[in-house]
Amino acid sequence: MKVPFLSFDPIHIPLKEEMMAAMEAVYDSNSFILGEYVNEFESSFADFCQAKYCTGVGNGLEALHIALKCLNIGQGDEVIVPANTYIASALAVSYTGAQVVFVEPDARTYNIDVQKIEEKISPKTKAIMPVHLYGQACEMDVVMEIAKKHNLYVIEDNAQSQGAAYKGKFTGSWGDINGTSFYPGKNLGAIGDAGAITTNSAEFARLTKIWRNYGSEKKYYNEVQGFNSRLDELQAAFLSVKLRRLQEWTESRQKTAAEYLRQLSSCDFLVLPHTHEHATHAYHLFVITTPYRDKLQQYLSEQGIGTLIHYPVPPHLQKAYKNLNLGNGSFPIAEKLAHECLSLPMFAGMKDEQVSYVCEAIKKFGNECI
Repeated sequence: MKVPFLSFDPIHIPLKEEMMAAMEAVYDSNSFILGEYVNEFESSFADFCQAKYCTGVGNGLEALHIALKCLNIGQGDEVIVPANTYIASALAVSYTGAQVVFVEPDARTYNIDVQKIEEKISPKTKAIMPVHLYGQACEMDVVMEIAKKHNLYVIEDNAQSQGAAYKGKFTGSWGDINGTSFYPGKNLGAIGDAGAITTNSAEFARLTKIWRNYGSEKKYYNEVQGFNSRLDELQAAFLSVKLRRLQEWTESRQKTAAEYLRQLSSCDFLVLPHTHEHATHAYHLFVITTPYRDKLQQYLSEQGIGTLIHYPVPPHLQKAYKNLNLGNGSFPIAEKLAHECLSLPMFAGMKDEQVSYVCEAIKKFGNECI
């Protein structure tokens, strides 16, 4: 048996007729930029996230960048970001001219360690960017309390956690302004690049629409030096079709995760994902850690099982951030995760026999190779 790391077939094949109908409807409308399909999706996605407003943009990185610009964050400011996030979170800050300030993750949940945030706050700190990594909601009540205490903004990076919640409140609705991604492999994936910003502030929502469209609220009149970052009608139409199934797909991944947890519970050479008692996990990824990571990945590959590493090099050790002068040992928890994490196959519609095959292969590895 072969088990891919990710397969779109279980969700895309049943939707093909609806998706083709959506494409035909956009084609026939002769309206391709910021029309009715974008408006419809923005309204529906805001409702899904329990937020008041949504603005569709070109991709997830631009969603975060525009969110930061709406907060007037720039040169001389600092933004707190988890040390083990994907580099896009940090890049969005750097694009504004602000300084990235990294904070270690919690060793159990892999999300930002809320107990270590305050020690990194300085007079220059302007915002905190919690990242709901791998699909699990962060401890947002604590983040919001810290932000309120120090008069800081909160920007959620919601790229991996659409459908997750903390204390019953969905990710993407907690922060002042929040960015998400609809990259094809995300929980809600477009057929290409796309992203969105959510907020409960009417003023921030207005600003996002200006920044995404050349800095213009009225055509040919430009208030700021904005961007061309607009969710197009075709992607919006596709996303609207898929949004109606997002909860179903989330439940499918959660079912798969439950099977992984059950079947791998006896493997003492693995650390399995831990979900905070007040959080839900959308399982964008199912990430284990083990000191035998590289050997296990090679073994699974030989058994026809696809895996990936999220992420092999933390941002502070990337060449892109050598200017920060943060060498090995600067963030030992983030660095340990980078050396030991492995993402197992995870996708909506994954079959029970595929999960069992992966688990049996991991158990055999434990018996034969350790």
